[in-house]
Amino acid sequence: MKSAVFYGKHDVRIEEAPQPKVGADDVLIRIAACGVCGTDVHIFEGDKGAADVTPPTILGHEFSGIVEAVGDNVKDIAVGDKVCVDPNDTCGECYYCRNGIAHFCEHMTGIGTTTDGGFAQYCSVHKKQVYKLLPEASLIACAMAEPVACCLHGFDMCDVQPGSVVMVIGGGMIGLIMVQLAKIAGAHKVILLEPVAVKREMGAKLGADLTIDPLNEDVKAVLAAHHVGRINTVIECAGLKSTIAQAIDLAGKQSTVMMFGLTKPDDEVPIKPFEIFQKEVVLKASYINPYTQTRAVNLIQSGKIDVTSMVAEVCSLEKLKEVLADPALRAKGKYIVDPWMA
Repeated sequence: MKSAVFYGKHDVRIEEAPQPKVGADDVLIRIAACGVCGTDVHIFEGDKGAADVTPPTILGHEFSGIVEAVGDNVKDIAVGDKVCVDPNDTCGECYYCRNGIAHFCEHMTGIGTTTDGGFAQYCSVHKKQVYKLLPEASLIACAMAEPVACCLHGFDMCDVQPGSVVMVIGGGMIGLIMVQLAKIAGAHKVILLEPVAVKREMGAKLGADLTIDPLNEDVKAVLAAHHVGRINTVIECAGLKSTIAQAIDLAGKQSTVMMFGLTKPDDEVPIKPFEIFQKEVVLKASYINPYTQTRAVNLIQSGKIDVTSMVAEVCSLEKLKEVLADPALRAKGKYIVDPWMA
């Protein structure tokens, strides 16, 4: 099969690889779509993502496809079914798994990080990580179940209440999902900070009540002009030191700041504890997607959330390295890899 293999920093090679074996509990998936994630970019740049990667590895953890074969012990999934995947496979036996916080599993297997993933024509996945889709489901949309699941976990931690004011910083794929979740939760006003005009326009279409260019507008002046007082929740989705500091600064009294964007591992953000004290700001962070994959699939398949309008291009494996290496390309929107595209 054709695959994109990660060998180290800035080194991704298109290679022929053996088709994965199918164990008794496994499902062989013919990959239809695999999203390019910020975590893939971090790994490509030589940084640690959510898990350690030992090259050579086939990256790609946001994917969907058609079942090609199943093991003898697989009963509820059949050849020809449309499926998507939760890439984080826990052991079920360590302290964290046995105490309801399995996403901190001491023996986590990450499809597309610690084991071969979806930037290939086929991937073999344990049956418990496979989610069956409706026959009419869009495989491109359902490839996005994993990022939606991650967003749901972080959003749950924000405890957004109906009638509240939510600010999202960063209008990439993740930020636009957060905008929609805030609207679904009943936020009275959703504000999006994003420097790229096309992304601001998309944010407005997907539910943002107010969009601001933080590089060319005075954010606080715009907020005042629109009579925005206390901001209950700020969800930072850019993963930059400057935007995390901005999130803390803009957060209202007795508010929550969700530091959702993935920074570089060694980034440090100076904070003023007195400011935190004065405003009673709660700082939170969110790690992967525990127990939220089914909800994500339900939201996508029901059409309650839009995950395709922000897709810039469906591209071939051969273009993957260019996408990973070029921020200007990624600024155009989400890239989806079709490993069968010529």
